[in-house]
Amino acid sequence: MFVFQKRKIHKMVCVNGINNLDYSTIAVDEKWNDCDDIELTMHTIHAYPAKFPAFMASKAFEYAKSEGVAIRRVADVFCGCGTVALEAKNHDYQFWGCDINPVATLIAKAKSNQYDKNTFERYYSKILMQYSKINLAPNAYANANARLQYWFEEKTFCELLKLDTAIKQIVVDPKYLEAFQCVFSSILKAASKWLNKSIKPQVDPKKQEIDVLKKFQVQCNKFIKAISEIKDTNTRIEIQCENFLTMKELPKVDLIVTSPPYVTSYEYADLHQLSSIWLGYTDDYRKLRKGSIGSVYNSDDFTINFNSLNETGKNIVEALSNKDRDLSKVKSVARYYVDMQEAVKKCAQMLNKNGMVFFVVGDTEYKGIKIQNSKHLIETMESNGYTDIKIAKRTISKGICVPYRDEKGKFSTDKSKRKVYHEEFIVSGRM
Repeated sequence: MFVFQKRKIHKMVCVNGINNLDYSTIAVDEKWNDCDDIELTMHTIHAYPAKFPAFMASKAFEYAKSEGVAIRRVADVFCGCGTVALEAKNHDYQFWGCDINPVATLIAKAKSNQYDKNTFERYYSKILMQYSKINLAPNAYANANARLQYWFEEKTFCELLKLDTAIKQIVVDPKYLEAFQCVFSSILKAASKWLNKSIKPQVDPKKQEIDVLKKFQVQCNKFIKAISEIKDTNTRIEIQCENFLTMKELPKVDLIVTSPPYVTSYEYADLHQLSSIWLGYTDDYRKLRKGSIGSVYNSDDFTINFNSLNETGKNIVEALSNKDRDLSKVKSVARYYVDMQEAVKKCAQMLNKNGMVFFVVGDTEYKGIKIQNSKHLIETMESNGYTDIKIAKRTISKGICVPYRDEKGKFSTDKSKRKVYHEEFIVSGRM
């Protein structure tokens, strides 16, 4: 059954029991694909893997309002680089968000803070002047973190260290320090030996060194442009670097818009290792894998308890167990489902009466076994008292025509590799 909204904003399928839903009948809704507005420059200030499209947040706001939700406070419990946070601010909504990744929360805070353009420019000029005055110790590179030595040539490393030092010496306001650290973080991959187009850590032996200061200047000018596009607002934005699954005190909100990390997808700690080490969040990026939902490494010591899984979760994990003797992937999926069941439960506790949640999830496939994350999610929502559950489908990328990825994350035609999908689901529910 299709439900058409009064303003015909979107079209979604009503879920009347998980076993009555035929996923094959859910057509792609182009209204969830199309972007009506030009994306704010601030959304592009720092690269982020599998970034949540900004227009999706705006469409969720619009849909919720059309359904009678009085939106005052919005949340994203896996807020990543702060896309929903910035869109909430742009719509004059209060926002609360959290993410376990410190690099992600740095970007999110930097994007959603309110800045004075002139103040930023003054700091910028002083940083450039201070940069030219800094003399590093002769052994600066020799004493650097071994991982940074691995990724950066000595000349580039020293230029980056001078820049990092200048920022810390000049910028005293914590809010502006976050902004400049975000800009600094955004140039690290380009300055490193990391293969630019690789979604996994991979050295490019032929990569040319860049002009660090020039790259920093380009990004700062981009940030200045981004500031100019954002209207002044006193909207309260709160972002915490915390594990949502273990948090005891949670706010009450009217709307949750979130896209949980996909199982068997990205190792975010690995992808952000340059920034996490350089900015001092850790001396070993592997420590940040712990607690990350969907991470294979977070499941190393995990004992599968089938009784903790719902029916969909049990069926998928059992099928994987029968297919693959390597339990690491089985444990990863099982742990993901256990964590998602807890996340859905906690989201229900956060919603005000008549509140709404949007989960954006994607299905995948491993060795011929369908990983039906959307079905598991809906069953979990039903068991936690959500009502008016609806689902829609959108296209992630119309350009993907090769549905497999190899071990390095590159697209492949090899059917023995991991299958990925170019579609994802939007699932809504009420409390």
